[in-house]
Amino acid sequence: MRLTSDDVVLITGASRGIGAATARAFARRGVRLLLTARNAERLEAVARELRERTQSPVHTLTADLAQRDAVQDLAQRALQVWNRVDVLVANAGVYVQVPVAETTLAHFDQAFAVNFYAAAGLVLALLPHMRSRGRGHIVLVTSMDAKKGIPPDGPYVAAKAALSAWGDVLRQELHGTGIGVSIVFPGRVDTDMVAHLRVPWISAKMPPETVARAIVRAVLRNRAEVIVPWHARLLWWLQVFAPTMADRVVRWLHLSGWPNPRVEDAP
Repeated sequence: MRLTSDDVVLITGASRGIGAATARAFARRGVRLLLTARNAERLEAVARELRERTQSPVHTLTADLAQRDAVQDLAQRALQVWNRVDVLVANAGVYVQVPVAETTLAHFDQAFAVNFYAAAGLVLALLPHMRSRGRGHIVLVTSMDAKKGIPPDGPYVAAKAALSAWGDVLRQELHGTGIGVSIVFPGRVDTDMVAHLRVPWISAKMPPETVARAIVRAVLRNRAEVIVPWHARLLWWLQVFAPTMADRVVRWLHLSGWPNPRVEDAP
């Protein structure tokens, strides 16, 4: 997809982390930006930075996507700003970690509300608009956890895997319509979401800017799937051909990580 200054990019979870980095990456392309998140103060801080440093017009829309009604409302408000949405980056997410023995259905409700239903609901709400124009691109930001589940991330893994599988069907059904679909599978990213975790060197937390660049490239090149960092594919390939060996690797390398000691507890 060739991006122009008329194109409108809607990014969810844009107040920090991958979302904020993706907003900066698209702003460098001169597109119009619709940024949404729950925290109005943080969101406006990102928007103010972009207005000061780039030529991209920026509009913010506060929304709590954990609320089902808020998703449809956000889609309507987004279309009212510039009468179009050309690119949707469904990035908003919550990290729900809990061992299987302690899991309740409420944990799945929490994980699916944002990680699946918010993303899918926003796609469904905007899809008629994109189809009527015969042009658009949808980016679903999931997780490498959807390729290889890492304990104790059960509810989070389930929601991200569901979104990835649905995105695979979505891409196939939209073939030939002028609407592309990219599924992005990041490994561990240095954001507040995993600040409580200390991880092994082989699964080091990458900067959110790395994922942001991958998202922009996915749109420009109409990539079906993107895994970042590239070496995360090794675990995925092992999972495909030898799942029990992949399980051992997760344990041997301690990919689940360790609790990150609090500053006040540090010696």
